Amino acid sequence: MQIYKVGGAVRDRLLGRPVTDIDWVVVGATTEEMLAKGFRPVGADFPVFLHPKSGEEYALARTERKSGRGYGGFTFHASPEVTLEEDLIRRDLTINAMAEDDQQNLTDPYHGQRDLEARLLRHVSPAFAEDPLRVLRVARFAARYAGLGFTVAPETLALMRQLSESGELEALTAERSWKEIARALMEDQPQVFIQVLRECGALKVLMPEVDALFGVPQPEAHHPEIDTGVHTLSVLEQAAQHKQPLTVRWACLLHDLGKGLTPEEEWPRHIAHEHKGLKLIKAVNVRFKAPKDCQELALLVGEYHTHGHRALELKPSTLLELLQSFDVYRRPQRFEEFIAACEMDARGRKGLEQRSYPQADYLRGAATAARSVAVQPLLEKGFKGPELGEAIKRERLKALKAYKDAASV
Repeated sequence: MQIYKVGGAVRDRLLGRPVTDIDWVVVGATTEEMLAKGFRPVGADFPVFLHPKSGEEYALARTERKSGRGYGGFTFHASPEVTLEEDLIRRDLTINAMAEDDQQNLTDPYHGQRDLEARLLRHVSPAFAEDPLRVLRVARFAARYAGLGFTVAPETLALMRQLSESGELEALTAERSWKEIARALMEDQPQVFIQVLRECGALKVLMPEVDALFGVPQPEAHHPEIDTGVHTLSVLEQAAQHKQPLTVRWACLLHDLGKGLTPEEEWPRHIAHEHKGLKLIKAVNVRFKAPKDCQELALLVGEYHTHGHRALELKPSTLLELLQSFDVYRRPQRFEEFIAACEMDARGRKGLEQRSYPQADYLRGAATAARSVAVQPLLEKGFKGPELGEAIKRERLKALKAYKDAASV
């Protein structure tokens, strides 16, 4: 029995990056031997075991063969005869197909170290094209390592294009797709993930609503970058630079989908794109079964982001409606995330990345003013039921009028 550290742990050590998760491969062992050593079996598809002390995953070396559509369409074969090289060849990228023993002796049959130095994301074998999930994975690695100068090898991009055109991407489950998308959006340069998906034709299959934004012009006075797709990438880039959470990044990606529905004869204006885009945002949310908080924020940002930009001009009654829509009294954090998404949208414009966004503090102040209305005095005056609700609304409107007057002095 020989044990090797494989995959990301080897790659990141060679790159000088922090190693978080460690994957282990066991060569020359049987299931019975693993159980005898106290390892606990997990996973129904192939033999994976948890170490009796560390709890880390150890997998028996295995081969795999395509047997159906999609990510799960494989049969696996694990036995003591499977070599380390045979196990490594089934992996996606050469930089993930390296192994090292306990003395840090490197096994690199597919030249992963050479590709690390060349900053290339290259597939290990033609079998790469059998697994559609790898399109998303490679795009995610491109987003993670873009800052180090990594690009996707042309021949790998060609295989990704082949996968995108084959219909295999449609076989991916919502859960698997969302897991990759969510991880990619949280990388340092999530806009690269979208760019790579677009380059290989996967974006128009997975998110045609986002793909449709490229080539759609906007008024140059507000959008010096003009192209709506380019703007969306820039907003996503700003969200990453400002360390925004997943909810905000997802909302940033989807906020302008309505502009893809504008008839060409109306370009570059996009009247009521906020409302028109809601059905598209809902469709994308449902397609990937996005978590509830991501779905809700994306819809709210889609509908109200121009309200955010025009916050200083809004009438107190409109401001109150905005605050009510976000339920700022019980869910203040969601309104904070809305403000963040609006600010990223304002900064995601060519040459305007550093501009100030006074709307943010103004909206926070408005929320504070509305929240400061005390309910107890109204109860003491005898208000109850629907009348109490109307009384609270009147007092909040008064508070917002006073706030707006004070802010405009």
